[in-house]
Amino acid sequence: MLKLQLPKNRMNFLIERMQHDFDLTILEQGWEYYHKGRVSDVELVHGVEISALVRGSQSYEVILDLDRFEKSECSCPYDGYCKHMAAVIFTLYASFARPELLLQHLKQAIRVKNRQQLSRTAAGTKTEKKQERLEAPQANQLPAYWHRFFDQQFYGYSLSQQHSIEQFYSAAQESLKPIAEEWEPSLQTLYELHVLLFVMRKIEQFYSDTKTSYMSHYIETGCKTVAKQCMEQLTKLLPELDIPSLVKRHAAALDETLTMLSEAALSAKDSPLDWLLGYRSIWWQLAEEPERIAKELKRLKLLASKQGLQPRRRDALLVAMAHFKVMEGKDEQAREQLEALTKREARDYFLYLHHCYELQEWERMLSWLRWMLPSMQRAQQEELRTFCTYWMEAVSRQPDDGEWVEVMIALLPRTYYFYTAYLLKAHRFKAWVDLQIANRVSPLNLYALDLKTVESHDPSLLLPLYHQAVERSIAEKNRNAYKMAVKMLKKLHAYYKKLEKPNTWEEYIYRLATRYSRLRAFQEELRKAKWIP
Repeated sequence: MLKLQLPKNRMNFLIERMQHDFDLTILEQGWEYYHKGRVSDVELVHGVEISALVRGSQSYEVILDLDRFEKSECSCPYDGYCKHMAAVIFTLYASFARPELLLQHLKQAIRVKNRQQLSRTAAGTKTEKKQERLEAPQANQLPAYWHRFFDQQFYGYSLSQQHSIEQFYSAAQESLKPIAEEWEPSLQTLYELHVLLFVMRKIEQFYSDTKTSYMSHYIETGCKTVAKQCMEQLTKLLPELDIPSLVKRHAAALDETLTMLSEAALSAKDSPLDWLLGYRSIWWQLAEEPERIAKELKRLKLLASKQGLQPRRRDALLVAMAHFKVMEGKDEQAREQLEALTKREARDYFLYLHHCYELQEWERMLSWLRWMLPSMQRAQQEELRTFCTYWMEAVSRQPDDGEWVEVMIALLPRTYYFYTAYLLKAHRFKAWVDLQIANRVSPLNLYALDLKTVESHDPSLLLPLYHQAVERSIAEKNRNAYKMAVKMLKKLHAYYKKLEKPNTWEEYIYRLATRYSRLRAFQEELRKAKWIP
């Protein structure tokens, strides 16, 4: 904990300096450093200087002069007021209030100041651009103009409890899409795509800007929900593009679209949106455009050859380049390229599984599924569900299900629900019972319909399941557990009757009562059931 607390007037002085002397990006980076606990050894030196250490790529010493702030310095190579200085000031502020609220206040103040400066500059030029309103997009204008118009229509829109991301999504769609209603069909569809891309771009901006807000959880949740809607809309809209018509009549607009998607997909930002899916999907639509493909591949290789690429950006470039191999049908070469990934994400390849499913290329799908298998251990549950669903589709076209069963067993316990449903569907009832026993599942927690299905096939299969559950309940040694045990014993009794084995039942219940004769409460429950005198 920070023991040093500055006088309030000194703290206000530092806040004023942050507002006037620091760039907004530097402040955000400084808050990140504070938030990650990278500031240490904060001390007051000579009454007018703050000394601290900040851990970045290495440890840097920061000196803040409380009398003459321009004398403040940091040992890092940055020329100016740096993120390490900002991190120390946020650390000092923590003894007064929450630093994330200070960051929000500073961001708002700096943006207002920047707007005022822009307004004064515009007024000084004696032009009318200050109040200029862009006209609604026309069919002969390019997407860059469309997006400037979109931005202007929603300038200053901010999220709050009164203005949700869902409302923004609806407002943008309702107000912007009608503009192109009279355009020719191929361009109208492209325009609708850009309305969606604008919404996606803003969602990413809201997601990034509110990470330090007290409403961050509320806004992030909304962004992820709407991002999912956008991705669903994108996957429906891209196949509707009339690529031949766009290439012939609106080539410049199409090229701008490809550039925008490429910039978003290859930036590798932390985003709730899967831009790479959109990028690869639209290029798949351009499979008959070899010149454009060759040009894009050359650009990707040039970007990938640069030194010092961040792992996430390098991975995005690898996925993009491998996609063109998949488009050629050279899946094995694509997978060889993808072996160089820093981190393999299962969701990046569902596009190929879906493509194989649509074309009913089951062997090709299985090749991708096998390759994806190692990454499924750490995949999210929704991704695992998608993976299992595609594999079930593929295995239904195979002569046997041996490989599928091995995969399900390898991924247990996460695949329990998929595997248990499949075993019932395949009438592999003994394997189903063995699975429940191995996972120590009580029959009281299973669906009655599932138990009835197994019972109608062979009631004897259920005997070990109930025997195990009875023993576990008795081992709990409390009245409620004994009652549960007796409830399952009644079911067992019914099974033995159905199997016409009354002597086996009598012997079992006698041995059970004898083994647990010292458990008085359990003996009372057995007497109530009239199984012992």
